Amino acid sequence: MDATLETVSNLERKMSISVPMAEINSEVVSRLGKLSKTVKVAGFRPGKVPVKIVEQQHGGQVRSEVMSDAIGKNLGEALEQKDLRIAGLPKIDVKAKEQSDDHFVFIASFEVYPQIEVKDVAGCSIDKPTVKVGDAQVESTLATMQKQRATFEVTEKIAEAGDQIKIDFKGSVDGELFEGGSGDGVVMSLGEGKLVADFENSLTGMKATDQKTFDVNFPDDYPSKDLAGKKAQFDVKVHEVLAPVLPQIDAEFAKQLGFEDGDVDRLRVEVKKNVEVEVAKRLESRQKDLVMKTLLDQAEFDVPQALIEEEGQRLAEQMKENMKSRGMKIDDAPLPKEVFAEEATRRVKLGLIIAHIAEKHELQPKPDQLKEVVEEMATGYEKPQEVRDWYYKNPQRLREIESYVVEKNVVAWVLGAAQINDTEIAFEELMGVEK
Repeated sequence: MDATLETVSNLERKMSISVPMAEINSEVVSRLGKLSKTVKVAGFRPGKVPVKIVEQQHGGQVRSEVMSDAIGKNLGEALEQKDLRIAGLPKIDVKAKEQSDDHFVFIASFEVYPQIEVKDVAGCSIDKPTVKVGDAQVESTLATMQKQRATFEVTEKIAEAGDQIKIDFKGSVDGELFEGGSGDGVVMSLGEGKLVADFENSLTGMKATDQKTFDVNFPDDYPSKDLAGKKAQFDVKVHEVLAPVLPQIDAEFAKQLGFEDGDVDRLRVEVKKNVEVEVAKRLESRQKDLVMKTLLDQAEFDVPQALIEEEGQRLAEQMKENMKSRGMKIDDAPLPKEVFAEEATRRVKLGLIIAHIAEKHELQPKPDQLKEVVEEMATGYEKPQEVRDWYYKNPQRLREIESYVVEKNVVAWVLGAAQINDTEIAFEELMGVEK
């Protein structure tokens, strides 16, 4: 086998490989001989079929399989000889004009992994977000719980954020009614950001018996391609406005939350514990994001397009599954790969950086770390052993745990090396709730 390598660009390579035809022919003869002992042909006893007959019937398929195997074998050997680590799948081109009785020639085009250099993070300054959890934060959480359990009563006031509004509506584009654009007696919630902005803004301020006609501009990224970027006109009639009535934080409220004795003080203690756990998780996530941003800023290298396309495809499939779970039609929302290119590039680049740091600084997960994470996952389930088995008996799930632990190890390493600045942030900002 002879191989010549051409550098097309920083990451792109093209390799021409020539394999002696004698090797191909020898393997074809060998496989035909083995096949003659098992193939069934009318008029011949099992194991007694002449090789010539087998060649006439199966020679083309066997030769094709031998050549395919030869490509994989010789490409692998050539990559190993030249110490190349291939990114993604290679493109194989069998050059018909270059074939001869003596040699079988093919060209493999592929990308290689980049050389990764991460600048010293010791000089980096990274914020460490902190949040105080006290009585005010507990009361804020209880207020959110009150809103979640609110009842709604008819009111004469105008509709505002937090209210519900019951309406009849008809929507049209260019004078034509469109599917899903009409409804009678439909109750909608205001202030949750679930409605198209122009539609929600127009409903806000209306009261019972009001009627209004207004325009709605659908955003360019609206899921329905028939409405994306279009202007629609809506006729709306309001039946009633319903305002929220919050439950009192009393014994009955505590009982609804599982405290059978109705002890409100015990409720507050438990809420504080849960808030502290949730705050810790969110702070860890935010800290990780800040570390990852720092790593991206500290490393400059080209990312293999093949890996970007693979990750983009994975993101597209995730979005499709998410849309299906929400009852949306996939056909109504084409997902061009360009939509995911930026995020896919970021994820692939981060993955390469993390793998590089983990290898360089020996941050691979230890067995006790994996066990700790699995135990944490199993805690709280009625049958924790089934959860443990679910992870340990599935290599893919265990690899996901390993990746998670590697990320944690890298984050801890960066935080140990960089300059850390404690930065207090608002509880409401961290939890995504309004003050």
